Amino acid sequence: MRIDIIAAVPELLDSTLHHSMMKRAQDKGLLEIHTHDLRKYGIGNYRQIDDYPYGGGAGMVMKVEPIFECIEELQKERTYDEVIYMTPDGTVFDQKTANQLSLQKNLIILCGHYKGVDQRVRDQLITREISIGDYVLSGGELAAAVVVDAIGRLLPGVLNDECSALEDSFQDNLLAPPVYTRPAQFRGMHVPEVLLSGHDARIREWREEKAWEITRRKRPDLL
Repeated sequence: MRIDIIAAVPELLDSTLHHSMMKRAQDKGLLEIHTHDLRKYGIGNYRQIDDYPYGGGAGMVMKVEPIFECIEELQKERTYDEVIYMTPDGTVFDQKTANQLSLQKNLIILCGHYKGVDQRVRDQLITREISIGDYVLSGGELAAAVVVDAIGRLLPGVLNDECSALEDSFQDNLLAPPVYTRPAQFRGMHVPEVLLSGHDARIREWREEKAWEITRRKRPDLL
């Protein structure tokens, strides 16, 4: 899979996308992540990428020309399955969306900034708009990193145990059950006996029961 990220501040993506699991995915050749500095396509000597909004009002708007030039340049090289815009008013990102996007081959992610992008970009170039929650960040870079991480970990071969992702919270609209590791006893607190039994069927049943119990208590909306 290849993901191209267009950003006003691409440096914000460096740490998140080049360490830990995302680094492993790239080292294995399972995921390509390319960041593009929008200022490379900026207007004039100062590489301007934003301007005052028509009609007045506070804040700045990302200009249409640099974004069109960058995306069209990328699209000359390959076909993209989705051109995603990270914006607070997009569809809220969830595990189902991560699963869908992990099956694609090439993605572009445009990071919003300032007061957003010129509407003509959204009308003509964007195929999907995504939000990571009902709040506003300084820019879409951190949101894009969240989306890439959620997608990248689902690619076959990224996790050491490929079944691990299938047991994550939200994969089946349930929260994950409790997990324990050694020691079996700590300060009078004991690991449930069923997990020490070695009986796979009983363990699966216990985990499913706990997943339902926790979901009913914490996130009944998922049910």
